[in-house]
Amino acid sequence: MRVLVVGSGGREHALAWALSRQGLTLFAAPGNPGIAQCATCVPCGVLDLAGLAHEAERLHIDVTVVGPEAPLAAGLVDAFAARGLCAFGPTRAAAQLEASKVFMKRLCARYEIPTAPFRIFDDATAAADYVRRAGRPLVIKADGLAAGKGVVVAQSNEEACAALEAMMVSRRFGDAGARVVVEELLEGDEVSVFAICDGTHVVPLLPAQDHKRLLEGDRGPNTGGMGAVAPVPGVGEAAVDRIVDEILAPTLWAMAQEGSPYRGVLFAGIMMTSDGPRVLEFNVRFGDPEAQVLLPLLESGPLELVEAAVCGRVDRVAPRWRRGYAVCAVLCAPGYPDQPRTGAEIHGLDRIEGGDALVFHAGTTVRDGRTLTAGGRVLNVVGTGATLSDARARAYRTADAITYDGKIVRRDIGARAPVRPASERRAAMTSADEGGR
Repeated sequence: MRVLVVGSGGREHALAWALSRQGLTLFAAPGNPGIAQCATCVPCGVLDLAGLAHEAERLHIDVTVVGPEAPLAAGLVDAFAARGLCAFGPTRAAAQLEASKVFMKRLCARYEIPTAPFRIFDDATAAADYVRRAGRPLVIKADGLAAGKGVVVAQSNEEACAALEAMMVSRRFGDAGARVVVEELLEGDEVSVFAICDGTHVVPLLPAQDHKRLLEGDRGPNTGGMGAVAPVPGVGEAAVDRIVDEILAPTLWAMAQEGSPYRGVLFAGIMMTSDGPRVLEFNVRFGDPEAQVLLPLLESGPLELVEAAVCGRVDRVAPRWRRGYAVCAVLCAPGYPDQPRTGAEIHGLDRIEGGDALVFHAGTTVRDGRTLTAGGRVLNVVGTGATLSDARARAYRTADAITYDGKIVRRDIGARAPVRPASERRAAMTSADEGGR
């Protein structure tokens, strides 16, 4: 087979690495220096839909795998289908699940898919009045795409009003912040659950856990992701089955009823509350950096899943997983996420050994034979091992071997306590209440 991967980040490097191990001919557009080691890179931007379709025709591509959300929201799959080309991912209409928080929340309300109570605002004054009256912690979300940074957990009225000012008035995220969703803050443990869909059937992958905040202890601003772990301790098969039954399968059915059958990867951000799983958000592609921990554990490889989704036979596949854990630590540039400073030379990549440690390029460039930082998230360092502690140790040992000026890395990835089942949380809450009385 001849496969084209669209994108240039760490997720796309992980996809290219995994696909390259399956004996196919691989291309990437536009790719990055790491991807260039396992694929032929084509200089074409991810939003140049006509250019990408032309390259797919010229290179006789059998299937195109889309990494980032922006080309899906722009209609890449539709543009390819109009030219008789095959692409793995949802149509533009189905991609609204991620491209519009308002669409997603209204869909959940219409089809009784469990999520947090919410309000929608397109007027900044009305939104500010509401959060002042509420007088409690709230979550403020920009409606449109904001590179994973358009969510603010506001613990006070002042924080909520500042978030509304930044999104709706100052337009920090452009038109993505013209409307906002204000929702109740849910309590519990957050997990990411991915599923492969063909419009009718759904098959889940291993649960993963992202670490969004910049600093240890989940402090600081939200980022695109500082690291991830898979599988998630405490989230077993029964919990995943419940998420499929109560959230993923109903969403797939709802999208079909809306006339936009969902095909591709469906990524649900889930809060495991004491009342059961609640969906926080949907993404319409592999997560970044969750893909970097899922793909090294996927023994059967991604090609089987891609083919099943585009051919309508997801019900006939069963992903095979390696035993153990994977931990990804993201190395960032100084100033990330607001104003990353780039251009620093990266040292130590030539000393990285293979085996249980992998390095995926996210924001790098090569100039005059030197590898330099070229983005906010620079490298994704992944360690695998039979135990979580082994995987963490390998990831951080490799991360420490790589140096550049101003390197930022969270050192607590994978160190959270295991997710507790709802029954245990209820028992703990009851015990605490009785102790208080």
